[in-house]
Amino acid sequence: MDCEAGERSFAYGSLGTLSHWRKFLCGPRNLTLKDVFTWQLFKTIVMGQALSMLICGTAVTCQYLTDAGVKTPMLQSFLNYTLLLLTYTSILAFRRDESNIVQILKRKWWKYFLMALTDVEANYTVVMAYQFTTLTSIQLLDCFVIPVLMVLSRIFLKTCYRPLHFVAVVMCLFGVGAMVGADLLAGRDQGSSSHVLLGDGLVLVSAALYAVSNVCQEYTVKNLSRVEFLGMMGLFGTLISGVQMAILEYKAIPVISWNWRICLLFVAYTLCMYGLYSFMPVVVKMTSATAVNLSLLTADLFSLFCGLFLFHYKFTGLYIVSFVVITVGFILFNVVPTYTGDQPYATNDGVYHLATVQQEGDVDRLHKEGYDDLDRMGSNHQAH
Repeated sequence: MDCEAGERSFAYGSLGTLSHWRKFLCGPRNLTLKDVFTWQLFKTIVMGQALSMLICGTAVTCQYLTDAGVKTPMLQSFLNYTLLLLTYTSILAFRRDESNIVQILKRKWWKYFLMALTDVEANYTVVMAYQFTTLTSIQLLDCFVIPVLMVLSRIFLKTCYRPLHFVAVVMCLFGVGAMVGADLLAGRDQGSSSHVLLGDGLVLVSAALYAVSNVCQEYTVKNLSRVEFLGMMGLFGTLISGVQMAILEYKAIPVISWNWRICLLFVAYTLCMYGLYSFMPVVVKMTSATAVNLSLLTADLFSLFCGLFLFHYKFTGLYIVSFVVITVGFILFNVVPTYTGDQPYATNDGVYHLATVQQEGDVDRLHKEGYDDLDRMGSNHQAH
């Protein structure tokens, strides 16, 4: 079913009453506080913030490694992909059905190769950007991933967004703006200012690559399996990052002053990245790639809070405002779930497929829950 047809089906007629506007913004269901503040929403918020803290862990360890004179981003990526290879790829190797690694490689090896290439280069380009532009520019331009992700999700996943989703995204971006403003007030406009246009361009390229990678991840984990996605990322990510590391960092790695502190930092970084890659598909499957990226906007704030104690950053009240605004925007985005393809409606308790609903004879129940236009949408769906 097409998104526009779905919008017309409940927006048809007068939008003059409060109930009609509520349906236009949030969908056909009349939401109550019980519908909004659900256990599912609570889990989504907590898991999203857990991802942000893992990213914070990678940022803090990267900062310490940089201060120690270690500049080997591909080596760090290689260790993460190798850990994925040793766990998830090994699981695929021991399977004996159609999900065995040999069968997967026969059918779609090139698809996973391109996915891994996109992911590896997204990580590399954003690290390179720090050499040419400022922290402020990276924080602002990195948000480009969200509109690109929404466009790609609409085109390839047929994801439908309500007006409330766009309001939530704008609110989150305002929160990022407040965070950047707080950084400027606190004098944290760090980074190189040479070749700014090159650095900004690298950030935009990285954001676009992350968007492509996240759309592929959402499709894979929702239609195939999380283990297959991570196993193939581990396999091809290790190969690609290994080759790139050998070409670009063959001089930087031997000069590292290895000691127990450097080793612990590498271990901490790798474990944080491994946790992020392992945990993120779970949250993506529960919500969407767009929702996950909105929750990750707070990662810079967690990094800042750590920096207050570890790197003696200055604090301003705008950081708290930014955190609250981003969190509220993230909650608003998840209050009304998105739906795709043949899903005319979605609820906080699950997704209703029109064909399934009709087979189970639950049309009357959905009518009672506020799905007044179900019959009309059914005819529109059949027409499409």
